[in-house]
Amino acid sequence: GESMAQAEDDMRQLLRQRHRLQPGQEDDFQIRNLTEIANTAAGAATTLSLLLAAVAAISLAVGGIGIMNIMLVSVTERTREIGLRLAVGARRRDVMRQFLIEATSLAAIGGVIGIVAGLGAAFAVSARFGWPLLVEPQSILGAVLFSGLVGVFFGWYPAKRASRLDPITALRTV
Repeated sequence: GESMAQAEDDMRQLLRQRHRLQPGQEDDFQIRNLTEIANTAAGAATTLSLLLAAVAAISLAVGGIGIMNIMLVSVTERTREIGLRLAVGARRRDVMRQFLIEATSLAAIGGVIGIVAGLGAAFAVSARFGWPLLVEPQSILGAVLFSGLVGVFFGWYPAKRASRLDPITALRTV
């Protein structure tokens, strides 16, 4: 860092001498330090990453709310089935597990579809512009696992609601 500042000062003095600039006169040249440019680029990349993370978080929340709504409708539509299962001896945790598995499956399938779409877009952009593409299997596995966790998180309430239905009341519904 110190040597860069010294080098800039030396270059400025040499250029001022070669351009025959007087001691109070303004420079008619610019000296740019690549470190400043690199820092600016790194700041822009960080801002872009944060923006992308915010968009992803909003997308996950919207998808999770969609899964919750689908599961709540499913519980409402299958009230008689749930009541019958509970009446013939199914435990509440079995009903809850069934609905959690359904919600997790929905979310994981959505995650896989998103990964396939993302990989397709990445390959298309890479081929179009000749850029190298690096896809890490750990990131794909992490994305599928995270989408499954979103399914568990947003499927918990509908599953709990289904498991707490009263069998007699559920069998009476039309």
